[in-house]
Amino acid sequence: MTTPAAPTTSVEVVFRAERDVTTWSARHARGEVPGRWPYGLDLLERTGVPVATASLPEPGRAAVLRARARDLLHRGPRTGTDLGIAWDENLARRMLVLAPHARMHAGAIWLTDAHAADPTSDRVRRTVALLRRMDGVFVNSRAQVEPLRRALGPGGPPVAFFTFGVDADFFPARPPAERPLVVSIGGDRDRDPSTLFAALEAVHAARPDVEIVVQNASDVPPPAGVTKIPRLTHVELRDLYARASVVAVATRPNLHMSGLTVSLESMATARPVVLTATPGVEDYVEDGVNGLLVPPRDPRALAGRVLDLLADPDAAAATGVRARARLEERFTSAHMVAGMAAAVGLPPGP
Repeated sequence: MTTPAAPTTSVEVVFRAERDVTTWSARHARGEVPGRWPYGLDLLERTGVPVATASLPEPGRAAVLRARARDLLHRGPRTGTDLGIAWDENLARRMLVLAPHARMHAGAIWLTDAHAADPTSDRVRRTVALLRRMDGVFVNSRAQVEPLRRALGPGGPPVAFFTFGVDADFFPARPPAERPLVVSIGGDRDRDPSTLFAALEAVHAARPDVEIVVQNASDVPPPAGVTKIPRLTHVELRDLYARASVVAVATRPNLHMSGLTVSLESMATARPVVLTATPGVEDYVEDGVNGLLVPPRDPRALAGRVLDLLADPDAAAATGVRARARLEERFTSAHMVAGMAAAVGLPPGP
């Protein structure tokens, strides 16, 4: 019979030193960013266990060598009751090298798609080895669970799924836009700017009266009628959502749900989102209810559904209202942190 683990006595959430959580908290107090800590992870304090943060730099060669020597000297199971949490694979490495804990849990975002593309690459193999040293791994897309379990292999740590969430107070519901505006935000590695711009070119051709604004850093030039803007502050982003009639997100096939943050922020603002239907999306968007889904790499379908919403502002507004209601029920930062607490073995909050 397995002996239950001792109750956790303290939690440390690790962040990149480049993010500077102290400055982030001060900016939150001024109303400039969502969440007192990034991702709203300060809400882990609701579990009643003391929670602190650590800002970790990228470890240099000397730090890596010291960590290897430490591991050789302290082989065997780790002891203690402290818990370390890292949001993603890259932070998990910093935690393991610079701030190891008795128990460690980490998120996995990029590994599943990288493993599917080339499981033999050095980077993938190092990441698998890293995550196998965690006591648990978590994801925000259900489509990642089984591929990640297979990648980690027999004896690997358990994989938990819980839904992502956003700060519903920082992104409040707003009344319908006064003028038609289509917005697209973000440019991570799995976005599909070619499909997006082809769709928006068709939208402009059909509705030249509609303003179209895209924020991303891709090298793909925007078509006529599309304004491309640089990176936005959180306040600027919130204001842009508030002016939008429709938010469009085009992604390549992926398992980690690229575009999820933008989709939920749009839903929080009561804006209808048109999103590529990638695996895992069914946990967040019910087609025709709180958003609209289109097949990957299909600019005609994306343009068509955006135009449908523009042609029927009442239906678009109703979709936005349902989106906000669904978000309040399931996808706030508090929901996400409750799921995280359960995944890492912390007591439930109030």
